[in-house]
Amino acid sequence: MSNIIENKKQPISATDDDMQYVVLCQKGDTDAFAVLVERHQKKMLNIAYRMTGDYDDACDVVQEAFLAAFRAIKKFKGESLFSTWLYRIVINYTKNRLKQKQSYKRHEQISNEEAGEVNSGYASCPACADEGSPDNQLIQRERQVKVNHCISGLDDEYREVLVLRDIQGFSYEEIRDVLQIPEGTVKSRLSRARNALKDCLIKVVGDL
Repeated sequence: MSNIIENKKQPISATDDDMQYVVLCQKGDTDAFAVLVERHQKKMLNIAYRMTGDYDDACDVVQEAFLAAFRAIKKFKGESLFSTWLYRIVINYTKNRLKQKQSYKRHEQISNEEAGEVNSGYASCPACADEGSPDNQLIQRERQVKVNHCISGLDDEYREVLVLRDIQGFSYEEIRDVLQIPEGTVKSRLSRARNALKDCLIKVVGDL
């Protein structure tokens, strides 16, 4: 841990800073990985939550992603930013979780239709929501539920670019590297995602 503290004192770039902890972790320093977790867990949680719309699912996804990253970190060669590699993992795990949920929902819907039941509702994430004045909190929460609902209704390929660009503020180049698709594809998917989101919001909220 002393090596980590000494490294923190050096005026280095964020990229090099991450790599120093990666190298230490590759040598078996678990404290170094804890630093990487602390640095990236909030953004990873926000990505996973915005993709799944469920806070518990997002927490599970992030835990699974970090565990996978820890197991595979010795294979990381620094050919991309560590954060790029890490966010790619969390997005892949998020996609897997969404597929599992969709499969479960199909079975649940069949069961509910047979039983004459109807499921509704969509949970918001207090830890991920923006704070507002007390007078506006209820309105913001209700609106956030509707936004989450519309985002969750997008196809995976559109949802992920929308979350990364418009919610997390990634550059086109960063999204290209995370998703490993051409930059032109990123832009075209984003345009379609924004249009689809706007159409949905008009239906559930009204004119924007």
